[in-house]
Amino acid sequence: MSEVVRIVSLVPSITELLFDLGLEEEVVGITKFCVHPIQWFRTKQRIGGTKNVHVDNVQSLSPTLVIASKEENIKEQVDAIASFSEVILTDVKHLDDAIEMIAVIGVKTNRLKAAEDIIEKIKANFSTLLPNPYTFQLKPACYLIWRNPYMTIGNDTFIHDMLLKCGYSNVFAEQTRYPTITLNDIKKANPHFIFLSSEPYPYKQKHIDELQAKIPTAKIVLVDGEYFSWYGSRLIHAPIYFQQQVKP
Repeated sequence: MSEVVRIVSLVPSITELLFDLGLEEEVVGITKFCVHPIQWFRTKQRIGGTKNVHVDNVQSLSPTLVIASKEENIKEQVDAIASFSEVILTDVKHLDDAIEMIAVIGVKTNRLKAAEDIIEKIKANFSTLLPNPYTFQLKPACYLIWRNPYMTIGNDTFIHDMLLKCGYSNVFAEQTRYPTITLNDIKKANPHFIFLSSEPYPYKQKHIDELQAKIPTAKIVLVDGEYFSWYGSRLIHAPIYFQQQVKP
């Protein structure tokens, strides 16, 4: 008799991937931020947030596999879970990392064919974004993820790689992780575009108006942060969004 597979996902974008891999019965726990698909958000057992996982609740689900993220989850909590379950710890900073991660999870969950289908679609769709290196010049952009204080993205983030894929250079690429910056820093960097992400800070039109008055030379755009930061099967649709909404 084959082993019963019981999966807990601590990563929202990977939860969506597990759904698209057809793991309805196998996934028994998700975080409160795993909002896609909506039917899982409404019905699956929630085990806390990405930064405050309730380890006891995870253990009560008797998982055989827990999928975590080096960036999104807390090391001590993941280590505690590793004492009673196998853990896949993902570390995705580039599109190639995401593709490798999808393949690894496909193998581990016995869904390799479905994973390969997703990977093929991602590669095909992203191929439509590739600029001609001889005629295309990247447009300088600032991507903001937080307000009060302003926070942006460094060169070792997945969002940075997505910006490049869209045709933008990150004006704060000399920094790493998610640095805090000031309004003066943004002005000095002189971005042609400023992207205000829908997550984790919920930027709105009023924030465009506020910033536009202070930096009138930049084009300021609200963007769907999920397409820039979710590195699971949502990547299939990201290039279409980039083409229609943000590609220069």
